[in-house]
Amino acid sequence: MTDEAHNSPVEEMSFGESIKELEGIVALLEGGQLELEESLARYERGVTLIRSLQEKLSSAEQKVTTLLGEIEPENNPEAEEL
Repeated sequence: MTDEAHNSPVEEMSFGESIKELEGIVALLEGGQLELEESLARYERGVTLIRSLQEKLSSAEQKVTTLLGEIEPENNPEAEEL
């Protein structure tokens, strides 16, 4: 993980970018080679990434629910055959 990625605004990152950075943070923290201050900074960044990922997942879930509601069998007779 580069310092540039560490400083990227979380809200501008894609889901995949956020996951990749979070995985890198976990690996660094598990390695135990960071100073306390850097560990805390990375941990805080990880928490921010997790919150952003949860929001993105929640938003995607709402979209899927909406889309499924649009194709319910009662509203679409052809969907009953599926």
